[in-house]
Amino acid sequence: MTVRFCTLITLAVAIVAVVLFSSVYVVDVTEHALVLQFGRVVAARTEPGLYLKTPFIQSVTYIDKRLREWDGEPSSLLTNEKQKIEVNTFARWHVSDPKQFYLRLTSEARGQSVLDGQIESSVKNVATTYSFMEILRNNFRELKYTTDELAKAEAERNIRIQTGRDKIVSEILVRVKRDIEEEYGIVVDGLGVKHLNYVQEVVPKIHERMRAERDRIANLYESEGRELEAKIVGETAKELEKIESEGKKLATILRGKADAEALRIYAEAYEQDPEFYAFVRSLETLKHSMDEKVRLVLGTSGPLFKYFKEYGEGK
Repeated sequence: MTVRFCTLITLAVAIVAVVLFSSVYVVDVTEHALVLQFGRVVAARTEPGLYLKTPFIQSVTYIDKRLREWDGEPSSLLTNEKQKIEVNTFARWHVSDPKQFYLRLTSEARGQSVLDGQIESSVKNVATTYSFMEILRNNFRELKYTTDELAKAEAERNIRIQTGRDKIVSEILVRVKRDIEEEYGIVVDGLGVKHLNYVQEVVPKIHERMRAERDRIANLYESEGRELEAKIVGETAKELEKIESEGKKLATILRGKADAEALRIYAEAYEQDPEFYAFVRSLETLKHSMDEKVRLVLGTSGPLFKYFKEYGEGK
């Protein structure tokens, strides 16, 4: 009897423990808890702590309340300038209303799927009303260029940033919040543009346009260089011609002076000793008239030969 009584007590204690264990659940600080009864939500717990539920009839489902990341895929769109670009965005979100989230989505995977569609559509609806430069740049800060020609080419494009990237992203975020927070119990805490560029089929054309612009600038430099080269060559030729002319003029003057001085010396020498002068001039004539290949035949009565004849007679 005593053994049977102990067994009954043990069984009763075990049943009470099971009932108590089934009646208690704990909500962690990182979670929301939903109490379900026959698949219907009867309570939502958003604060951490120890709670009670009806055992065996009610169950508890937990939903992570921490911040989660959403990383979108690149999507193509047309700007208001009809330029085809590719935008890649990211976002951070968390569950604010666990009951609404569970009733509409039931799982995080479906929440990510909803964000895929909502964010992509919001990005397209907003971004297509702006130009590429409005989405790309945040303000009209003047860019620094390596050459004046590039700066001039940029100025000719007449780019004006009135809204800027940050305001456009904020506009997209407001639209996303409006479309999903109340309906799905999701709060999007932040959104940003991770990557922005022209689509791949347009990039070669952009590069070709950039190359054409650089070629135009290079041709401009080359043309200016040729013009400067022609100017320098012309000035050099003019200066060289001037120097040569002055040199020839100076040479003529000096030659004339030298000839006059030579004539004066010759005249003085002739006046001092006409015979010696005639002799020297004859020797100079012989010097300039003869070389190793010349054979000179002189007559005995010629003026050049008389000095040799007189020299022989004197000897």
